[in-house]
Amino acid sequence: MITSPDAEISGGRGARERILRTAARLFYEEGIHATGIARLTKAAHVSTRTFYQHFPSKNALVEEYLRRFETEEEAPPPERQLDRTDLGPAERLLAIFCTGPQISVVRGCPFHNAAVEAAGEMPQAAEVVERHKAHFLRRLAETAAEAGARDPERLARHLAVVYEGGRALATSCNDPQAVEDARQVAEALLREHLDDGIQNDSAACSDH
Repeated sequence: MITSPDAEISGGRGARERILRTAARLFYEEGIHATGIARLTKAAHVSTRTFYQHFPSKNALVEEYLRRFETEEEAPPPERQLDRTDLGPAERLLAIFCTGPQISVVRGCPFHNAAVEAAGEMPQAAEVVERHKAHFLRRLAETAAEAGARDPERLARHLAVVYEGGRALATSCNDPQAVEDARQVAEALLREHLDDGIQNDSAACSDH
């Protein structure tokens, strides 16, 4: 029997976890502003009173939603490519540009989406976004250094610009081709910055 996502969420987990899991899905798929408290509590199978027992406001929930993505286990899938042990460092840098399975709506990076929606209205959430992006940039630089880049921090900044731009354009146009194009630019950057170049290994885009 096929069950709905809402039915699966309503399993044996506690109310707080159901709210967070539902928020993660709705905020990402439908948007933060588009997801009201009534929509969220109905999908999470909790009352409004229960919601406010766990979260003093929707903004507080948004902050917690983003903090969960800060852990390596819950990080956005492209960023988790940097943790793979089956690829060399150069291939891991290229793997963050994999598009993954095709979906009907391209939503891009949850941190970027939240930053756009926050627009000065959720300063605490904006701080979480800034902290995560700084951490991501450090991870890129560390991986670039491991790959033997002559200037790891410069390569990391360039890759971050290409990565963020490709994901944002894919979201705006609802077309993953922008990420594919960004990958080609990343390949050129790696060839420029790495003495040994990089192998164009399709295995880097396998499911992980």
